[in-house]
Amino acid sequence: MIKQERMKVVAQQSIARHIFELTVEGGLVDEMAEPGQFVHVRVADSFEPLLRRPISVASIDKENNRFTMIYRAEGRGTQILADKKAGDEIDVLGPLGHGFPVEQAEKKAFLIGGGIGVPPLYELAKQLNSRGIETVHILGFESKQAIFYEEQFKALGDTHIATVDGSHGTEGFVTHILNELPHDFDTYFSCGPTAMLEAVQWAYPQKKGFLSYEQRMGCGIGACFACVCRTTKSETDYIKVCSDGPVFPAGVVIS
Repeated sequence: MIKQERMKVVAQQSIARHIFELTVEGGLVDEMAEPGQFVHVRVADSFEPLLRRPISVASIDKENNRFTMIYRAEGRGTQILADKKAGDEIDVLGPLGHGFPVEQAEKKAFLIGGGIGVPPLYELAKQLNSRGIETVHILGFESKQAIFYEEQFKALGDTHIATVDGSHGTEGFVTHILNELPHDFDTYFSCGPTAMLEAVQWAYPQKKGFLSYEQRMGCGIGACFACVCRTTKSETDYIKVCSDGPVFPAGVVIS
């Protein structure tokens, strides 16, 4: 069930260059279940900025009615959000969309993320681990200064890092790491830039995969049609990333 709630900010900190970790508390957490869902946050109590910001859910703590978001502060809205302090309140709508189907993994899963597409994979890894699924994490960042949650992922499974400039881990992209790893897994889950998702699908055409797409959104609930994408079903068939996704089986979305 989707809820709208003014949630209390519990903590916020910078965890990498332009990257913030924000934890909030409230009853809306009761509705969260699927890793890969997102929330729509109103960053100010005024009408400027007008639109909410879609932010993925990085971690769910139902015991304490809290969840954690990780986002990049690069525009005016997210920069306003980055100024929030413990004790402040923010208006949150969610949980939204369809997340990763954890039940599709059998024994071993690859989790492949790029940049700000990495956060939802953390909750996914936790839930897969709780089901006895071995997870391997392949994460890509621009540079060492942009890396976050490396140790948290390592605590959940084998973790590989790629940086574009080679300042940490493997130089290049996640695909450079994928080329070196054995294909001994049954399912992959990926979130990140469209070009990365396309490369991952190309690398594993015979594997079962699920991709989370990043798309500009207006309403977040499927009403404004700002995030439509074509599908492989027909030339006139479209899906809405916010309400039909953001997670789709590999091979469904035409980039």
